[in-house]
Amino acid sequence: MRYRPLGHSGLLVSELALGTMIFGEESQRSTPPNEAEKIIHRFLDAGGNHIDTANVYASGHSEEIIGKAIKNKREQVVLATKVRFRSGGKGPNDLGLSRYHILRSVEKSLKRLATETIDLLYMHSWDPLTPIEESLRAFDDLVTSGKVQYIGVSNFKAWQLMKALGMSNSNGWVRFIAAQYQYSLVVRDIEPEFVDLCLSEGIGITPWGPLGGGFLSGKYHQGDHPDKGRIATMSDDVEEAWWRRNKDQNWQILDVVNNLAAKYNASPSQIAIAWLLVQPAVASVIIGVRTMGQLDDNLGASDIQLQPDELNELNQVSAFETGYPYRLLKQSREG
Repeated sequence: MRYRPLGHSGLLVSELALGTMIFGEESQRSTPPNEAEKIIHRFLDAGGNHIDTANVYASGHSEEIIGKAIKNKREQVVLATKVRFRSGGKGPNDLGLSRYHILRSVEKSLKRLATETIDLLYMHSWDPLTPIEESLRAFDDLVTSGKVQYIGVSNFKAWQLMKALGMSNSNGWVRFIAAQYQYSLVVRDIEPEFVDLCLSEGIGITPWGPLGGGFLSGKYHQGDHPDKGRIATMSDDVEEAWWRRNKDQNWQILDVVNNLAAKYNASPSQIAIAWLLVQPAVASVIIGVRTMGQLDDNLGASDIQLQPDELNELNQVSAFETGYPYRLLKQSREG
């Protein structure tokens, strides 16, 4: 396992991060606590040190599972969690990025995680009600107090992220070092704005959904409608819905991925993750595994070094129309 600095910081994280969203969920697609604990230990034994969760995953149960699993291994872990959404209470102040909710949520996360400090705390999404300066000041106070070490952002628009960075700079508050967004060969939407933004501002991208909700695992076939797997259980309004994946270009992408997998004697999942690992600004790819077998397979992505011509083939088959003004700017550079 290789390690990379997370953004413009001295914090080193493994290039693969363990995602824990389905640990402890009450569904058939979840990972039971005992199995989740074994997966966490296997990940740490393989050299991984970056574990990602959120206070809303499995209604807080994911944090509890992690806390128990790393009880005697805390120094091996860069522990990330998030705050923004409702995770228990039903009151009007039990969600959002108000100082009130942030501080209360962090205290609950610390208890569930059985730790004195959170290494990386994300704002899980923009809060249109709370002034961003209130949220940033609360995060800065948490870092000053030692309850949080570093801060990150997720699901902000580009202007929102830049506004927050400007406010942190002008007030001398702690800055984001990580940005968590959906990113894969079938979802490259963040590239026109966020890659350049993060490179210029010293923020490491920590992609989630590297397999497009399982589509890039290679277990689906064109013309079929899946009745098993994560995609089969997703409703039409979520990011990983089947209708978003069942498109001609995505099947063409998968064909190239499958060909490269055969060439490297690897799995399609490993090829998809290996592509992400060489993308600009990417610091640590979040693998959302459900089973030990999936973990072992995904860990193998670190051993694959795709060649320039192979990367170019993947880039071309997954290229997308960005529209104005990016189309005009690209033409200007090529003219």
